[in-house]
Amino acid sequence: MRGTQQPVGRAAGQPPGRATGGTPGLVGVGTAVPPVSYTQREVLDTFGITDRRIRSVFLGGNIERRNLTLPPIGPDGRPVQESQGDLLRKHTETGLRMGREAVERCLADSGAELADIRYLCCVTSTGLLTPGLSALLIRDLGIHPSCQRLDVVGMGCNAGLNALNAVAGWAGGHPGELALMVCVEACSAAYVFDGTMRSSVVNSLFGDGAAAVAVRAPAHPDDEAPPAGPELLRFTSHIIPEAVAAMRYDWDDVHGKFSFYLDADVPYVVGAHAETAVSRLLDGTGLGTGDIAHWVVHSGGKKVIDAIRVNLELSRQDVRHTTGVLRDHGNLSSGSFLFSYERLRDEKTAAAGDLGVLMTMGPGSTIETALVRW
Repeated sequence: MRGTQQPVGRAAGQPPGRATGGTPGLVGVGTAVPPVSYTQREVLDTFGITDRRIRSVFLGGNIERRNLTLPPIGPDGRPVQESQGDLLRKHTETGLRMGREAVERCLADSGAELADIRYLCCVTSTGLLTPGLSALLIRDLGIHPSCQRLDVVGMGCNAGLNALNAVAGWAGGHPGELALMVCVEACSAAYVFDGTMRSSVVNSLFGDGAAAVAVRAPAHPDDEAPPAGPELLRFTSHIIPEAVAAMRYDWDDVHGKFSFYLDADVPYVVGAHAETAVSRLLDGTGLGTGDIAHWVVHSGGKKVIDAIRVNLELSRQDVRHTTGVLRDHGNLSSGSFLFSYERLRDEKTAAAGDLGVLMTMGPGSTIETALVRW
């Protein structure tokens, strides 16, 4: 099955060589989470969950802690049941707070100011707002009202790379101008607590977090200044239509709210198509997976990460930041890969000329990839 391929800054079949003018690159990153972090046992105890099967799901997924915005405690000492309206307000309030922090940290990291932002793309899957988060962040942060914007809503965990593709395209067409993407996922606003295994799998996995990344292309084609981060060379998509229902966030009539569903076969479906997705990304470049020095993979869950690692023949070292983010924060949906990228950047192990692959997976079912070079 063939996906779509979008080269940025070079011809589709041209092997990556020296940097060429106009290729967008990552110039800053920033992340944010809610202030309270819970261990998996603390979440189980807060909700009074004693079912051994459910407790094993929470405790067996290689997640130690997650930053969450849990419901308030009622008069009976138990968390109150939240309506869809309550959850939407949580999405808005928690999302805006995290989004502002992530943008501010990203700007500080890139040495830029609010006035420098010319394009803002916001990604979310945990709530529907009109106007969207981009307009609200422009208002709250005082970004210039002429800033162009885009909201990517409801695509799921893969959406960070879908949006980054669009942001890179804008940056490539506006050399020297700063574009920002911010993924804002208040996953606590997408929970249903009903004691079923379906809901428990979701409730054991996701955490709240926001991640912003700044993108800029050189102002002049002959600009020899080294980029502050890796260049974005090309993007590909690989969609698995026969698994369209395997991951979904849709309306639940029983509970009167939206709920998320994960099929038990998701890790195997994604893993079985990972090699095809990466082959499409590297097609025509003369590169193989052995040429990739750094892997920044979405923290989709223990079984998903294991399936990706086995099918691409990656080492545990290759996915150390992916597993580290899962351990410390859980699955942060669309922004997970940027949390991993931030850790790789802070590690300072990437050398000039190193190649990397960014990979996200989500509903569709979809695998998104990007080829980058430091």
